[in-house]
Amino acid sequence: MNAAPASAAVQAQVARYPTVALVLQGGGALGGYQCGVYERLHTAGIDPNWFAGISIGAINAAILAGNPPESRVAQLRAFWQLIVEPAGPMAVSALAIRTLVAGLPEHPALLSWARGMSAYSALLQGQRGFFEARTASPFLYGDGSDAATSFYDTTPLRETLLRFVDFDRINDDPDIRLTVGAASVTRGNFRYFDSALETIRVEHILASGALPPAFPAVEIDGEPYWDGGIVSNTPLEYILDCRPHEDTLVFQVDLWSAHGPRPQTMMDVLERMKDVRFSSRTRHGTQMVEMAQKLRTSLKELIARLPDRKLPPHLQEALSPYLDDRVFNIIHLIYQTKPHEQQSKDYAFGQIPLREHWESGVRDMDRTLQHPEYFALPDRAIGSATHDVHRARRRKRADKT
Repeated sequence: MNAAPASAAVQAQVARYPTVALVLQGGGALGGYQCGVYERLHTAGIDPNWFAGISIGAINAAILAGNPPESRVAQLRAFWQLIVEPAGPMAVSALAIRTLVAGLPEHPALLSWARGMSAYSALLQGQRGFFEARTASPFLYGDGSDAATSFYDTTPLRETLLRFVDFDRINDDPDIRLTVGAASVTRGNFRYFDSALETIRVEHILASGALPPAFPAVEIDGEPYWDGGIVSNTPLEYILDCRPHEDTLVFQVDLWSAHGPRPQTMMDVLERMKDVRFSSRTRHGTQMVEMAQKLRTSLKELIARLPDRKLPPHLQEALSPYLDDRVFNIIHLIYQTKPHEQQSKDYAFGQIPLREHWESGVRDMDRTLQHPEYFALPDRAIGSATHDVHRARRRKRADKT
């Protein structure tokens, strides 16, 4: 089935959901995959009204929420075309590598080498408009300053965000909601910053992406915050737990896959560790919503068996959040690591990886749109549904064997 008829069928299903959320995981250079997913959603005529993200997901979410729908893809592309270039003199080397690779046939070893060079460049100097390596080692300082507690300076990112994100639009448009997460440095608590509840500033986005020890903490109202990914790499649970409930369609776009082969080398081990660590919260979130929906169903059945079919007043108030009939439909899209990628894939920036990540996102979203049944409202007696084209393909392969 081609994409156009599927998109028309899907639009009719999507229109039945008051809330359509795009939830974006953290993952550095892999974030181009999320851009491809959104681009295909946009061409299908699907415009989420709630954007939520952690780390690079928060940055992508802010660009989306901070621009009108007709400008979002162009703004995403301009932002990424900027930050995938190395900072400083390495930009010349990056151009030379791209020119060399462009003239040769694609080969896993060549692509792996190009990514390795991109990762080395990021570590050595940083990325243009994003972060820059400090001139002196942080181990030379002990004063608690940014220079003493981080390897890179993210001042360029502040200016870049102010260029690409209209924060007035985020805070003034009642039809758009933005949520980002960060972790308190001094308290260890995770906190979500939500435009429906407070004014979102550039500091909130910077804090969500302040991954230590690479980047310095960012102060918000006197409290220092780090990247939310060190506690939870996806805001899915926040979306599912918000009150009051509405029928909600969630596009959960992950950059780390829980499924993967058994490692064969130490580099494989390091890569697999990242995949498992950063993908775990999505699995937990989907499991929690399934449990909550089962609880709602069980409570309704229990109440129906009571003599007067209602709870005592004190229990009615306590259990009211679990007695609605709203449904959640989670469309899961997960970036599938390429064989030539290594454990440095989240900081291997560059035009070549960006193109591959972006195209993967477009392709996976297109495959998803070819299943209009994925977008149907779940059975209210069950309460939730989760769909994933990659999981469906794994099941088919398993059935054949």
